[in-house]
Parts: sequence; structure tokens; C-alpha cells
Amino acid sequence: MSDMNVTPLVDVMLVLLIVFMVAAPLMAQGVPINLPKVQTKPLSDQKPPIGVSVDAAGQYYVDTKPVAAQQLVPTLDSEDPSKDRRIHVRADANLPYGKVVEVMGLINSAGFSKVALVSQQPGAAAPPSPATPAPAPAATPVVATPKP
Repeated sequence: MSDMNVTPLVDVMLVLLIVFMVAAPLMAQGVPINLPKVQTKPLSDQKPPIGVSVDAAGQYYVDTKPVAAQQLVPTLDSEDPSKDRRIHVRADANLPYGKVVEVMGLINSAGFSKVALVSQQPGAAAPPSPATPAPAPAATPVVATPKP
């Protein structure tokens, strides 16, 4: 009885695997296009987001300034009358969930629609207190746009 030799079959399959592994990234590059060169100004006119913080005691802060609860909406209106800037909400981890929703409701009722919750990645250093500005890379905004 003669048996089939599978060695050439395995060799061919390994060669095909290597060919497809090399060719697949080259095919995903897209269509080569010669883009036009245009003299424009950079998009640096975008304003930084407004930071709204709530500490464990329930004290509100707009950026680093302490604000009373009833003054939160007027302060946000004075910061951005056009209501186009993004608002980053930072709340203490021990703060009740209802308090965070209350802050987001106040911001939404003021007409701001670009609201993001800021969280900290596991293993990262402790966030600074509201009296000192937060470094940008330490916080990750999570976009939560409320429905009107």
C-alpha cells in the first residue's frame, strides 16, 4: 500500500501563509493619492474644556475656583455664553451617584450638550485636588452626551 506524503502539502501551505501575511498589510494601505498643498492656519482656535469638579464634601469647582451650587449655571454661562465648549466633569469616587447626575443635569439644563465624565485609569497616580490644575494626560474623558 502506498501512503500519501503530506510534507509537500505542508510546505505549500506555509509558503502561502507567509505570502498572505506579507501581502495583507500592503493591501490595507488604501489608494495612493497626491494631496494638494494648501497654506492654512492651524486649528489652534479651539478653546480648552471647562472643568467642573465636585469633591467628597460636595463642594463645586469651576476650573479651580470654588462655586456655590446655585452659582454653577451662571458661572458656566459667563465662561462660555455660546455654549460650544466641552465640559469635563470630575467627581470624587466616594461621592454618591445621585450627586454626579445632579451636576450633569444642572449643566444640561444650562444648555451645554458637550459633557464628558473624567475618570482615572487603574494604576495611575492619585488626581490632584481641585485647588491645583489637573494635568491633561492623567485623566481620560468619557463622552456622555445627554439626549434632549
